[in-house]
Amino acid sequence: MSRPPREILVWLVEDNALLRGGLEAVLDAADGLACPVAVDRVEAAEEALDIGHQPDIVLMDIGLPGIDGIEGARRFRERVPTARVVILTVHEEDENVVAAICAGASGYLLKPTSPDRIVEAVREVEAGAAPINGFIAGRVLTLLARLASPGPDYGLTPREHDTLELLVAGLTMKEVAARMGVSYHTVDTHVRHVYAKLQVRSRGGAVAKALRERIV
Repeated sequence: MSRPPREILVWLVEDNALLRGGLEAVLDAADGLACPVAVDRVEAAEEALDIGHQPDIVLMDIGLPGIDGIEGARRFRERVPTARVVILTVHEEDENVVAAICAGASGYLLKPTSPDRIVEAVREVEAGAAPINGFIAGRVLTLLARLASPGPDYGLTPREHDTLELLVAGLTMKEVAARMGVSYHTVDTHVRHVYAKLQVRSRGGAVAKALRERIV
């Protein structure tokens, strides 16, 4: 007698209590899925990891209290390499999409996405696909097309360029400092110079511009 297939364990990280409760119920009711962890912040999900639980798939918002969903995606990919993270958010800006993909997200869905579509997206991710809203997919393709053209020269020094390259790779400031063999303060100075030269105000903006304009 064949053994029944194992349930796909889907964790939900969403700070909107009403949406979180609704999605948890939908996931638990879907055939072959289970949502054993539904929390409002990344830190709470990490506590579940700390006691030995592991997800197959994580549905995660970006705008969360405390650690945001992009950093959360990177942390989950580091701690549970087999887990896939799908971003579910209202944020459609290029910098968020690119930053999420660079952090290791396997999908990017915009709210509102119907419960049926979310369940379908979970199954797609489990099968190895990368569900992305059509609107977002079009913008990603546009960004990729721009990568084919030579990038502009923003006057970055070699060390600033190295710093930007490591930020694009998803490293934290502390990890960048260790990789480059310099102090955290030195990396912070490089990052501030990069922001000024690229005319951006955040890491996400720098990463998006670096990829969009093929700076690295």
